[in-house]
Amino acid sequence: MQFTLLELWSHMGVGARLIVGTMLVMSLVSIVVVCERAAVLMVSSKQSVIFAKALAELLGDGDIDRAASTPLPEQGGHLGRVLQAALRVYQASPRNDEDLTFESVARVLERQAQREVHNMKRGIGVLANVASTAPFVGLLGTVLGIVNSFQSMAESGSGGLSTVSSGIAEALVTTAFGLLVAIPAVGAYNGMQAWIEARAIDISEASNELLDLLARHLRRGRHDMRDPSLGPTAMRSRPAVAER
Repeated sequence: MQFTLLELWSHMGVGARLIVGTMLVMSLVSIVVVCERAAVLMVSSKQSVIFAKALAELLGDGDIDRAASTPLPEQGGHLGRVLQAALRVYQASPRNDEDLTFESVARVLERQAQREVHNMKRGIGVLANVASTAPFVGLLGTVLGIVNSFQSMAESGSGGLSTVSSGIAEALVTTAFGLLVAIPAVGAYNGMQAWIEARAIDISEASNELLDLLARHLRRGRHDMRDPSLGPTAMRSRPAVAER
């Protein structure tokens, strides 16, 4: 017997072939998930960078009203979807209640951030399942290979190496297949999980910066309304505040 893949396949039992076929399917599914998630996350990251630069220019002087009313890139990635949701809520909030406006924006930032992190994690649970189950599937093939060896010994009535070699080779091949499927899946899962955690930190930092700007903007607007020295000209320069 020559220990080539075709030769080993021809000597495998039905159970071992099913095990190998299952692991091939698991490997293909892992590859598809990795390619799809990598493409989606890379595009989202690029769009987020573009959106962050555009929003930073509008918020350079802390004028949130201008940022909320200026059209921003529609494809803003995960960061853009979070911040745009906050700006929409700010526009719809009443101008005579600063506390309600701030709390509404803070709540929508938290909800949208959780939703974006959940969307980024979509599919990587498959990698975790493959990484955890593939070694056990290979171990099942190992057991079937050992059983096949003993069956060959029983049929031949002898226990020579030539009798049990095919079964032992079958057991080792299925074990190797299980490890070859599991190891890349573990690496891909850990890498994507670390990338998503880093992006979650980016979203949290951007949300906190926006809330800081919003707090200063609302405080400045309240101070301008109470300061009679500003005069009507200064009041007309802040139409959003004048509505209060």
